[in-house]
Amino acid sequence: MDTLRPLVIGLAGGSGSGKTTVAQQILNRVGAERIAFIQHDSYYKDSSGLPSAEHANINFDHPDALDTNLLIQHILSLREGKAIEVPVYDFSTDRRTGQSFKVEPRRVILVEGILIFVEAELRKLFDIKIFVDTDSDVRFIRRLERDLNERGRTTASVIKQYQATVRPMHLEFVEPSKRYADIIIPEGGFNTAALDMVVARIKALLD
Repeated sequence: MDTLRPLVIGLAGGSGSGKTTVAQQILNRVGAERIAFIQHDSYYKDSSGLPSAEHANINFDHPDALDTNLLIQHILSLREGKAIEVPVYDFSTDRRTGQSFKVEPRRVILVEGILIFVEAELRKLFDIKIFVDTDSDVRFIRRLERDLNERGRTTASVIKQYQATVRPMHLEFVEPSKRYADIIIPEGGFNTAALDMVVARIKALLD
């Protein structure tokens, strides 16, 4: 790794695996002021112009639903010391809001997402690849609670989506991408020993 450029960390895992908890632990313990944190979820393609019938058939758990090329451009910009404007996506309406928020370049770039190890062009940008590995029943319960409380979904709609796309896409894309990980963390943010190792490694590379 070139010590003059930022350290780029990819944090992947299935929906509800605990990636956000791990990311928050890294931010808190390494220092949020040293980290540019971006989430692949912000890069869902805008579908506001689609007819309702086509919109209803979008598979949001497939790589094609995300504007990964824009994410790649943004990571490269951050590596070059340039600030980026991350789009704001509204999950209650499945639309981009037209707004964005600025992320400044930092010594560490932390990228979180379910599918970030699937695309080869994106994967090769990461200096460290971390996969959060959690049992499927735990992941489903966490996803159900999140979608009910934060995204305005119904229990029936969450179950339907899980059966139709989330589970099949996890088996087709997410689980196989685990083989690219440098570090696998079982049980996410509850694995103190693994988090201690990850944080120590990041601090050592920085310092």
